Amino acid sequence: MKSFSNCSLKNFNTFGIDVQAKTLIEIEDQTDLVNLMRRGYASEFFVIGGGSNMLLTEDIDKTVLHINNKGIKIVEETEDHVKIQCQAGENWHQFVHYCVNQNYGGFENLALIPGNVGTAPIQNIGAYGTELKDCFVECSAVNLETSELQVFSKEECQFGYRDSIFKRELKDQVIIDSVTFKLTKKEHSLNLDYGSISEELSTKNITNPGIKDVFEVVQQIRQAKLPDPAKIGNCGSFFKNPVLSSDKFEQIKTEHPNIRHFELENGQVKIPAGWMIDQAGFKGYKKGNVGVHKNQALVLINLGQATGKEVIELAVQIQKHIQQQFGIKLQPEVNIFPKREQALLS
Repeated sequence: MKSFSNCSLKNFNTFGIDVQAKTLIEIEDQTDLVNLMRRGYASEFFVIGGGSNMLLTEDIDKTVLHINNKGIKIVEETEDHVKIQCQAGENWHQFVHYCVNQNYGGFENLALIPGNVGTAPIQNIGAYGTELKDCFVECSAVNLETSELQVFSKEECQFGYRDSIFKRELKDQVIIDSVTFKLTKKEHSLNLDYGSISEELSTKNITNPGIKDVFEVVQQIRQAKLPDPAKIGNCGSFFKNPVLSSDKFEQIKTEHPNIRHFELENGQVKIPAGWMIDQAGFKGYKKGNVGVHKNQALVLINLGQATGKEVIELAVQIQKHIQQQFGIKLQPEVNIFPKREQALLS
């Protein structure tokens, strides 16, 4: 466990927002985390993992805990499947890369999603037709009030679209310490129907793709569309894709017959938020130190010295335009701190 005073958090959040932490502590193992919880109160801490799904709008007076524990191990293995426990501080993309190199299938569509493994269940991250919950078994977490270690099953996590119990009832109450997944070792079930995966494979004359082929194609697609946080500050998709009832969708479709959409199994309809933002003329838009990425309208970017409040102002501007044009209120996917700033977009 390492401690730092008056530390900039610019390098601890992918948006690159330069706010200060009065104290920052690096958590490198479960024992350190449990002991720290026993010595303090939950309200005293602010937790950061990979910093990929957050927007910071002011300095943090609390003690910032950077979850940085590492380790990947096989906990169970059969001829067909493998269960892997991954520590929360592992980088998500590096973990996916590890799985693909071992020919463990299930997460190849989730390449290049920024952030760490420990925060992935909170958001139930997903891309190209695959979600974390598809391979999730359980996660262990430290309760901030009792300092006890709890294990949450898939059912207990209550996963939804970019949602889980950790964003609702258990928000700010637990810190995920490790996550266990079940992946395939053979007869992988490839998800090729979402986005342009099949098209890219066809272009490469790959007729019988494996998980490595899908992994590489997904990387190419994302790199062509999305900015690298190491070069341009961003937190990936800023808004959720709205999910509407079929009745609501039909109402909107009468005014916008060409609206892009995806029909879901439960009869609901998902509308790509990026498409609407593009239609509203915001793709490539710039306002002071912030903007909208030129290749993906769902991504808000830091043009250099942006503050969190500038990002919120742009997000509110976009939100209002979409509400007026389509009658749909976009909801942020990103977590905004402090909470009172989140209310501006809710």
